Amino acid sequence: MQNSEIILIGGKGKTGGRIADRLAKRGLGFRVASRSSARPFDWEKRADWAATLTGAKSAYVSFQPDLAVSWAADAIGALARTAIDCGLTHIVLLSGRGEDGAQRAEEALKASGIGYTLLRASWFCQNFSEGAFAEQVAAGELALPTGVVKEPFIHTDDIADAAVAALTDASHVDKTYELTGPRALSFCEAVAEIAEACGRDITYRQISMAEFKEGLAAAGLPKGMIDLLEELFTQVLDGRNSGVANGVAEILGRPAKDFGDYAREAAANGTWRV
Repeated sequence: MQNSEIILIGGKGKTGGRIADRLAKRGLGFRVASRSSARPFDWEKRADWAATLTGAKSAYVSFQPDLAVSWAADAIGALARTAIDCGLTHIVLLSGRGEDGAQRAEEALKASGIGYTLLRASWFCQNFSEGAFAEQVAAGELALPTGVVKEPFIHTDDIADAAVAALTDASHVDKTYELTGPRALSFCEAVAEIAEACGRDITYRQISMAEFKEGLAAAGLPKGMIDLLEELFTQVLDGRNSGVANGVAEILGRPAKDFGDYAREAAANGTWRV
């Protein structure tokens, strides 16, 4: 019997959950693969990968903790080779813009020979509401080591729609899409738009990298994670990724969602209510 399932590695995250919802609404067969799934997936337990992948025809892959870590490229290459052995023909990889580690992971995926689609995403809008920044924003102040550098924040709905398109339409195989929002904002400007949408006094405070790292350490984050965040905030947010790309329109035939619309929708849902 020919493999028929789509497997979502990282299927419980910000993007994976949205992809699962869309596949379910379309009646398409899929499986979520995570540490807690019926056929579990753990990036550090390669011997179990084949059992998890067997039966799938394609996969969406969201790597944890981030493609910037030193072992990510090796893991992605190994996963792709295992996928080929299990009969998969296509991997859609959630990648990052301007990350050296992400580029190495992309090359490892290509070198495996499997069909690929690369979704290079900018920072998520949802980081302000579902991720690392949500608690601070709700409390009334976001403090980060970023200045005036702008980022074209991408709505995770756009990433999910792009992933579903790539997983269900062979015309997207062996293509790369740069996914960004339609305009670039500094973190200060983004917080100001959230404050306006909420009708609340929410502010942004720029802090030094040293203060940022001290806060992370005080919160109990391990050194490896602190080093990773330092790399992301210094390399990815150095201005190299401020440009707006057209990938959403290229793959979906419509404009990307605007940050202001995201902020108003999240505020209307009570996301930052105190």
